[in-house]
Amino acid sequence: MAQSQPSFRTSTHKPRLAVFATFGAVWVFVLLALGAFTTSIGAGMAFADWPLSNGSINPEGWLKDIAMFAEHSHRLSGSTMGLIAIGLAVWLHRTESRAWLRRLGWAGLIVVIVQGLIGGQRVQLDAMHLPGFQMSLGQMLRVPHGVLAQLYVCLLIAIAAGCSKSWIERAAPVSNALKKTALLCTGLVLVQLTIAVFMRHNAAGLAIPFFPYSTADHQLLPPNWDYRVTLQFAHRVMAVVLAIALPILVIMVRRDRAASLGMRFAASALFSLLVLQIFLGAQIVWTFRKPDVTTAHVIVGALVLATTFWLTWSAHRDAIEQPSAA
Repeated sequence: MAQSQPSFRTSTHKPRLAVFATFGAVWVFVLLALGAFTTSIGAGMAFADWPLSNGSINPEGWLKDIAMFAEHSHRLSGSTMGLIAIGLAVWLHRTESRAWLRRLGWAGLIVVIVQGLIGGQRVQLDAMHLPGFQMSLGQMLRVPHGVLAQLYVCLLIAIAAGCSKSWIERAAPVSNALKKTALLCTGLVLVQLTIAVFMRHNAAGLAIPFFPYSTADHQLLPPNWDYRVTLQFAHRVMAVVLAIALPILVIMVRRDRAASLGMRFAASALFSLLVLQIFLGAQIVWTFRKPDVTTAHVIVGALVLATTFWLTWSAHRDAIEQPSAA
């Protein structure tokens, strides 16, 4: 016979928990920004040891050297993210009656632990080279590290949304067409960001040094192809796909009478982010990958994912809550 739920677990709105979950969802962008900047300036190996930096949690000169500052700040922000993940998982486990939300809290903690281990192995295995590969094993680990970071953003958005008052108070269900379109768009954004991770860590950001065309004489297709050119061209093709798909999602949200005010605001923000992201993508080529422009492009890309995912998660709110059980 199933045991009754402890009285301290409820599905009611908990303002302090909601604020803490939102803080976690915001902090992950601090972590992403520092990670993106570290990669943009090539500072991933500013320290050859891990988890300490030059054997210290406060290495000498790290506030004066830009490479050391970028990498050590990334490590410190990652440690902070770990503490937030622990607090969030425990808080949800102790006070939240919705099993799916408790599971998301523990899943987030597991992802943070895995991310920390991958980040550490990226440093420790940097000198290990595999036959037939240009990158070392440590350098290869940058790819799963970058992909998993995007999935973690979605996890935190899901948790923060589930803790919010607007989520708990419920809203009229949106159309099935909107739900499917939002889900498709989230998948497309994830594909695009995965391509971007591979491109970024294979030094393919300028594999096609012209924009919007692929050649100086305005040809759409590159004259020569290799792995890096293919990644860059695939990234541009997906950008065109998203430039069509995301505005369609925005229009559908705006037209759906059941869409909340928050969803309508997010849809408008998504369109603005899309325009900004395309502009930054062009600037990367035109400025030959200036670190600040490249970093901004990564951050805005994560914001596009977060906004699209939040719209999708909100659209499926009733289906998510329906099987809710302790």
